[in-house]
Parts: sequence; C-alpha cells; structure tokens
Amino acid sequence: MSLSIYSCRETTEEKTEDAMESAGEDAEDATEEAAYETEETADEVEQEIEEEMNEDDNM
Repeated sequence: MSLSIYSCRETTEEKTEDAMESAGEDAEDATEEAAYETEETADEVEQEIEEEMNEDDNM
C-alpha cells in the first residue's frame, strides 16, 4: 500500500513539473511573439512617419 501511495505521489510530481515547464514555454513563446509584433508595428509607424515627412517636404 505504501508503495502505491509513493508511486502516485511521484507521478503527480512529474505531471506538475511537466505542466510548469509547458506553461513556462508557452509564456516564453507568447513573449517572443509579442516582441516580434511590437517591432513590426514600430517599423510600420516609422515608415508612415517618414512618408508623411517626405510628403510635407514636397509641398
């Protein structure tokens, strides 16, 4: 009986560790995606500003 309780506890700990690792990886992936999207948006804004400045210079 004590062997089965120990085995169950060990399995639960492994599943908890796996879930925590997976959550950490998901958070890392989401952070990287958000950083990429932010950089893309900043590039688009910079391009729009440059275009606006060029239009103003041509007037």
